[in-house]
Amino acid sequence: MSEWSPLERADAPLAPLVGPFPSARFVEAWWRHRGSGVPVVAEARGSALPCVLNDGVLRLAGEADLTDYHSPLGSDLGGLLDAVMASVDGGTRIAFDSLPAEAAVPITAALEVLGVAFTASDHTATMTLDLPADVDEYLAALEGKHRHEIRRKRRRFEEAFGAPGLRRDDSGFKAFVEMYRAAPGDKGEFMTVGMEAYFRDLLASPGWAVDLLVGAEGTPLAAAFGFEDEDAYYLYNSSFDPAAAEASPGIVLCDELIRNTIAARRPRFDFLKGREGYKRRFGAVPRPLTLIEAVLP
Repeated sequence: MSEWSPLERADAPLAPLVGPFPSARFVEAWWRHRGSGVPVVAEARGSALPCVLNDGVLRLAGEADLTDYHSPLGSDLGGLLDAVMASVDGGTRIAFDSLPAEAAVPITAALEVLGVAFTASDHTATMTLDLPADVDEYLAALEGKHRHEIRRKRRRFEEAFGAPGLRRDDSGFKAFVEMYRAAPGDKGEFMTVGMEAYFRDLLASPGWAVDLLVGAEGTPLAAAFGFEDEDAYYLYNSSFDPAAAEASPGIVLCDELIRNTIAARRPRFDFLKGREGYKRRFGAVPRPLTLIEAVLP
């Protein structure tokens, strides 16, 4: 039985719209490829909180660079924090990152009830986009200069490669990895053999998929590694062919993904962590995330 099996029997995440990240499948994949330390899974009345104890610090399972949202499963925050304190030594420091407000506020309230002093600080933000029912309405809502820029880059792509489209098939993962490794600098170096195995493990779980951006000839020019459920599409990572950079394949990929999400009647597109300017140009707005730190009595 997995260390993380309590997550499978717990209630839904306390914070809404957090994608796959609090789930047992995601935490297990992360742990297999990236985890270290001692797992500590608190349980209380249908609730669960997956943590890892490392060098005297208790963190939520899933490193911040790869886990865009953290949230307890279920709502018994007092019970979960009691279970946490019973599982670790007094004086243990907690550092709970990547918490949206719907999780951070109840956690701080529960800490106050328990008399535990804490600090809550801005951690980072995801960038999210609420979608209308059709593409024309979405485009009309964008600032004029941003709408024109997206259309201009789309025309440039069409002139170079023909009409853009998305393709999802068994070749997607290989193309995603190859284009990633072709990128210059740190981005290309990120996709190690171990990281490739981590992404492959995620792809084996329901909801994860690779979408390829292709032109008229069907050659992959960019790839999106994402997760989708009935509520949203979450863009977890992407790559593109450096040789096609002048045709802005990354921007066209995002445009196609948003159009596809609207067509699928999903009401939200989530660019996940990072405040990059291109996300704002697509109309996304920040969803602040909080870091909670405390020393347990």
